[in-house]
Amino acid sequence: MSEREKIKTNIEDIVKYWSKYIDESDISVDWTESASHCWRCGCRKNLERCHIIPYSLGGLDEPKNLVLLCKRCHSEGPNVTDVEIMWDWIKAYKVPCYETFWSLKGMKEYKFIYGKSIEDEFKTIFNKAKILSNSKEAKDIISNKIQEINRNASIHFGQPYFNDSTIAGIYRMTLKEIAKSLNIEFPVIEDSLKIPWWREI
Repeated sequence: MSEREKIKTNIEDIVKYWSKYIDESDISVDWTESASHCWRCGCRKNLERCHIIPYSLGGLDEPKNLVLLCKRCHSEGPNVTDVEIMWDWIKAYKVPCYETFWSLKGMKEYKFIYGKSIEDEFKTIFNKAKILSNSKEAKDIISNKIQEINRNASIHFGQPYFNDSTIAGIYRMTLKEIAKSLNIEFPVIEDSLKIPWWREI
């Protein structure tokens, strides 16, 4: 098997090409910052030129077959010969604010594991403590506790980031600690109420 050639198409040409065809409201980044921010997660990262149709399946090194993704998103991207699949995937994950994508994915994972949204969990705790859940006091409590709890979490070897389940775990630990500090019994979900994930597919 011959060695694969390095991608020659530059980032600027990819941005120039796709900015004519894709509305920036469909991705997680403005076109003015699309050469420095991942098109899927919107985070400022070193970007990789990702083939839409994989090189191994005949994808060419040209702007119309490349998008800009961070390493993490690149590893999760679809590897198929239908161009629409890549764009469906990128558009499905768009977020309105930069640097929020992975936190939101962790929140989604939390809801999947525990059956309740983090927002509802915080509201329950703060309501019981007679603190407005959208007040500065509540926001400060959450922010301080998350920073503290982050020190009790680690990354997997070879990953320079918290994965979704670790982020969900950080949120769960934060909720427990806030409830404890406010003398509130933390809500417990009965196993019998939770539908197995595979039945919801």
